[in-house]
Amino acid sequence: MKILHVLKREPSKTETEIIDIHSKSYDTSVIRLYEDGIDYNGFLKDVFKYDKVFCW
Repeated sequence: MKILHVLKREPSKTETEIIDIHSKSYDTSVIRLYEDGIDYNGFLKDVFKYDKVFCW
C-alpha cells in the first residue's frame, strides 16, 4: 500500500510518530506544503498515485 502524508505545518510529535510507524510497513511519502518551492501541479498528480492520503 502507498501512503502519502501531506503536512501544512511542522508536524507534532504524535504526527511524526504515526508517519514513522507507517513508513516501517508501507511505501510512504511526505509532502511539506509549508516549505517554499512546492510544485502544486506535481502535488495534485501525486495525490492520485497513492492508496491513502493523510492531511495534517
